[in-house]
Amino acid sequence: MVDGWEWDETLFAGAAEHYARGRLPYAPGLPEALARALRLDGTGRLLDLGCGPGTLALGLAGLFGEVVGVDPDAGMIAEVARTAERAGLADKARWLQARAEQLPPGLGTFTVATFGNSFHWMDREQVADAVRTLLRPGGAAVHLSDWKAEPRTAAGLPHPPLPQDAIDALVRAHLGPVRRAGRGLLPHGTPGGESEIFARAGFTGPERLIVPGGAVLERTEDDAVAGVLSLSSSAPHLFGPRLPAFEADLRRLLREASPSGRFAVRLPSTEAVIWRTV
Repeated sequence: MVDGWEWDETLFAGAAEHYARGRLPYAPGLPEALARALRLDGTGRLLDLGCGPGTLALGLAGLFGEVVGVDPDAGMIAEVARTAERAGLADKARWLQARAEQLPPGLGTFTVATFGNSFHWMDREQVADAVRTLLRPGGAAVHLSDWKAEPRTAAGLPHPPLPQDAIDALVRAHLGPVRRAGRGLLPHGTPGGESEIFARAGFTGPERLIVPGGAVLERTEDDAVAGVLSLSSSAPHLFGPRLPAFEADLRRLLREASPSGRFAVRLPSTEAVIWRTV
């Protein structure tokens, strides 16, 4: 866990309804890349820890015979259940409201466990140890995130980029200078060092896949607002009764940056770091 910070149930309170609209998708070739790397044939079992509203689990569902998603936030679990039902995946998916540190017994064994931008919120040593016991021999744990080393440029975009620095400054003006996270603060951000943790837990690897992004996506003002409210550092509950004032300030800032109300972003590439069991 992050030094000086303790997890609490408000971390993403109120963010679930904004997540699907506000967050950018994974790179479009991710399912095919993982299918090749992990030799998936549609019959295994996926455990997605910190599944949120199902962005990753539902995107990979076609590669497995069964999917189990776990998230501690009730709003996220309700959202993913609704989305799975609409997608016709309810019969092959199970959604559990629980922390990864408190998985219920009897889940069985899995072919793959995934962490989509979620591992840093967990007691990582405990969870890595537990996941290794849940994976079958030859199974894999996969840590997914945007590729941090990728050069980022706004050159050639058809609309203005999101004014991210100004948005961050506005959040600080409303919530204070130190990053918020649930009821606590993260003055030094979230931790890294995943490789050492998986290695100590007995995994072999890592293997790294970079799945290219690059597509230009158009984002509306509403998309941009949803993106801000989907973050743990600016989740709706943090503003309390000041939420309407914050949203009004945010929309004013966005209109100043793009009077048309349209923005453009370049989809990041996805990095998948694979750790295998023996």
